[in-house]
Amino acid sequence: MPALGWITPHHAPPHSRVIVMASRFELKSLSDVPRFLVKSLVSWKQVRTAPGAYGASLVAQPLRRVFCTLSAWEDRNALYAYAKSDPHGEVMRAMRPRCRESTFVFWETGSDDLPIGWDEAKRRLAEKARLDAEGRAA
Repeated sequence: MPALGWITPHHAPPHSRVIVMASRFELKSLSDVPRFLVKSLVSWKQVRTAPGAYGASLVAQPLRRVFCTLSAWEDRNALYAYAKSDPHGEVMRAMRPRCRESTFVFWETGSDDLPIGWDEAKRRLAEKARLDAEGRAA
C-alpha cells in the first residue's frame, strides 16, 4: 500500500501533551480515487507548514478505495484551524459526498511518544468503527 511516512513539520516540546487524530475514508467508487489522491496530496503539502502540526502520515489503498491519515497536533485548536482552512477545508467539502464511510478517532499522548505508529492508529480506528456500527444497529 502506498504510504507517505511520518513527517515532522514542527518539533513538539519535550514532555508535553499532544492531540493525535487518525482518520479513515472509504470512497464510494473507484472512479473517485484519482481525484481524492490528488486532493490528498494538496492537503499533505499544507500540513507541512500548518501551525501546531507535530507530525503526519498518510496511507492509501487505492484499489480498496481507502485512505487513512494520522497526525499529531499541539492542541485541538491547531487541528481544527488546519481542518477548516483552505485548501484542506475545500478538499473535505468537495470530497465528503464521494465518501461511503469515514471514521475519525482522537486521543491524547505524550510528545515523547511521537511518531505514533500505524498499528496503534489502525487498532483505534477499527474499535471506533465497530462502536459506530453497533450504535447504528441499535
